[in-house]
Amino acid sequence: MMPLYEAKMIHHFDYRWATYERDGSTRLVTTEEKADSSFAALPRYWVAESLVHERLSGHPGDWLLGWRDICRSTDERTMIAAMLPVAAVNHKLPLAFTPHIRLLCAAWSSFAFDYVARQKVGGTSMTYFYLKQIPVPFPAQFRSPGFQGQIVEHLHHLITFDYSADCAQLKAQLDAIFFHLYGIDRDDVDYIMDAFPIVKRKEFSKLGEYRTKRLVLEAYDAIVLGRRNGAPSNSPAGIDDSPLETPK
Repeated sequence: MMPLYEAKMIHHFDYRWATYERDGSTRLVTTEEKADSSFAALPRYWVAESLVHERLSGHPGDWLLGWRDICRSTDERTMIAAMLPVAAVNHKLPLAFTPHIRLLCAAWSSFAFDYVARQKVGGTSMTYFYLKQIPVPFPAQFRSPGFQGQIVEHLHHLITFDYSADCAQLKAQLDAIFFHLYGIDRDDVDYIMDAFPIVKRKEFSKLGEYRTKRLVLEAYDAIVLGRRNGAPSNSPAGIDDSPLETPK
């Protein structure tokens, strides 16, 4: 049998966001549990492995890319997507199939993409109809600025829960990359980050500052400075589709 993932079990870069308890209730996975590579989120339902592989016939690799169907433009974040190991999913966790799964996951998780999504979604469902209208950079666009290698490396740390890395910093750097790829200038980045008031309010309450905005702007400025100084690209010439290690 294989677990059946529900939308509420995932969050940005996190397929172990929530877990079911034995009594049928749900709770968030703790930081200590996430640090344990052997910990797996418990689903409410299980599906025969043969049926899952039958439905995914022809899908290469050990990872899927899904997103939460239920969303609102007034939520903390509107578009919530994540990569997850091959498993069953329910109808509220639609899937996208692409050979560039990591690039698309990173793009969909960015504030730049999310801001556009907020202008599009008029109801409570992120349907394919909405999703196909929201612009995403082409895979080839990641090559020339030298961002491909950074995105792959950052995603590896985030998705495999490598707590030796500063996750907040990695996420901010990814967001800065996508603001540059979308051609958004610094003043507009400043404005867009303030368009997520719940994120801002929670961080002020917990941290005494809007840390995410500060880190994103700092990372954005670092990219600008690097370009002015002619910093060499650390990105491979092509698209890196080598598989991630499947979590145990």
